[in-house]
Amino acid sequence: MGKKLYVGNLPFTATDSSLSDAFAQCGTVESSKIIMDRESGRSKGFGFVEMSSDTEAQNAIAKFNGADWEGRPMTVNEAKPMAPRDSRGGGGGGGSRW
Repeated sequence: MGKKLYVGNLPFTATDSSLSDAFAQCGTVESSKIIMDRESGRSKGFGFVEMSSDTEAQNAIAKFNGADWEGRPMTVNEAKPMAPRDSRGGGGGGGSRW
């Protein structure tokens, strides 16, 4: 079990600080980060919390998975490694051969 947790279905009013404060009920929070949209600057409604031990992470999953936060049932589980992105074939200019 990893110590990094995925936290989904967050209210858009949640902040890194409020996420950390909530999960501190289960132990020491090493870090918390809500993922923001680059263009709008708004929350994407999910984030990550890193707990200091596997036991604390397991307790946080048990306590918060399905728990209500401002009318939204949170999804909390072990974070999975990010999948590699597909190559989009970048590079290359648009010059003409003729």
